[in-house]
Amino acid sequence: MRCVLVCLALLAGACGEEPGPRPDGSPWGDGAPPDILRPDHLQPGELGLPDGGPPPDGAPAGYPARYGQTTHSPLTPYVAAGLRAIVNNTPGQEDRAFSKIGNSITVSSFFLHCLAQSSVDLGAYSALSPTHQHFLLDLGGGVTSYDRQSLCAVVGWPAHNAVAGSPSPLEQEVAAVAPRFAVVMYGTNDIGWNNIWQYAGAMLEITDTLVASGVIPLLTLIPPRDDSASADLEVPRYNAVVRGIGQARQVPVIDLHRELMQVPGHGMAPDGVHLDATGSGCDFSAAGLQHGYNIRNLLTLQALDRVKRVVLDGAPTPDPPGPMLAGDGTKASPLVIDALPFTDARDTGGWTQRTIDSYACAPSTNESGPEYFYRLELAQATSIRAMVFDGENVDIDLHLLDSSGGGAGCLYRNDKEISATLQPGTYYLVLDTYVSSGVEKVGEYLLVVM
Repeated sequence: MRCVLVCLALLAGACGEEPGPRPDGSPWGDGAPPDILRPDHLQPGELGLPDGGPPPDGAPAGYPARYGQTTHSPLTPYVAAGLRAIVNNTPGQEDRAFSKIGNSITVSSFFLHCLAQSSVDLGAYSALSPTHQHFLLDLGGGVTSYDRQSLCAVVGWPAHNAVAGSPSPLEQEVAAVAPRFAVVMYGTNDIGWNNIWQYAGAMLEITDTLVASGVIPLLTLIPPRDDSASADLEVPRYNAVVRGIGQARQVPVIDLHRELMQVPGHGMAPDGVHLDATGSGCDFSAAGLQHGYNIRNLLTLQALDRVKRVVLDGAPTPDPPGPMLAGDGTKASPLVIDALPFTDARDTGGWTQRTIDSYACAPSTNESGPEYFYRLELAQATSIRAMVFDGENVDIDLHLLDSSGGGAGCLYRNDKEISATLQPGTYYLVLDTYVSSGVEKVGEYLLVVM
């Protein structure tokens, strides 16, 4: 079932890669927490180190991980079980191969090509050497996963190009390599299309296609857009979509943006769109890790190492389960938006709650299908933007209610997007299913709150 994605974001927040024309022909560019790139500032579990300890307060391992603002998304027992299932369900994939899926920042010879040598000085990151060696498999013609030209990495591409046609470039790439893993990054070019709904659908399709093919996606958040202030305002929104999809599918997410923002010049080339590099991109010294491609290369190798150790080698998971989400989604016990950013995935299909059939904001609209309740507590005035992305044959509408939590207290309603400045207080966000000609347009959705 296709996913519906809802994004509730601060208006001040929001994405960018290679220069190219907008669809309308006008010019456009494309595409502080401790720095985990420094060995003396490692976060527990960032490099696939031993298990991070028991679950907090005895929490069980059997629930999905919640993805916060960490450079590498949590690799908990629950996440690991799901990734191992991908492997076990499709034993025919090549465990020593990965594909590169993306645009020019992925096509560049500075991205991973320097790791195609059998001898690479990893410096303080020598613990990654076994994983580096693992992926040196010759894929034919003397190329490895590090330096092979992917059929689904093309300069200037937005995400939807990867899944266009039959077979799509993504399907062709998977068929050509049979990879066990795929490093995915789109979004910088997508900003120029000005259609985040299309982007969300394409990224979800990419993720689901890979998983169904037995490929573990490693989704990468995009860099800043230092070429354009307006484009850069979109970056957090697009990255929130990717992080949310990663959490919904419990697959790895790499926050490249987070690390780039901690170095001078954001590790960007003079055009403000692409990454810069020093040497070949494999200088992982303190000086080398001031450059964008060097950072991305290390983060990618780290992410591959984390997953390989746990999923293929049977190592303990580096991260324990985090806190469980309070509430069950009913009006009596709404799901609590307890921290920002916040992400949650649900499906109204099979959900029985039908508390509100219509709302004062749109009394003639039939919202008699099942709905989920979320509670939002604001301590200060906050400008928010709420967006809903509908999958095929799914129609989940967004309603923002006052503290009464009833249909009469509806402040804003829209089928796609709400923007508002809210005063301190309690609010309810209700995701309700539209009913057309007696048919409930039920389906999956993903909620992201920034």
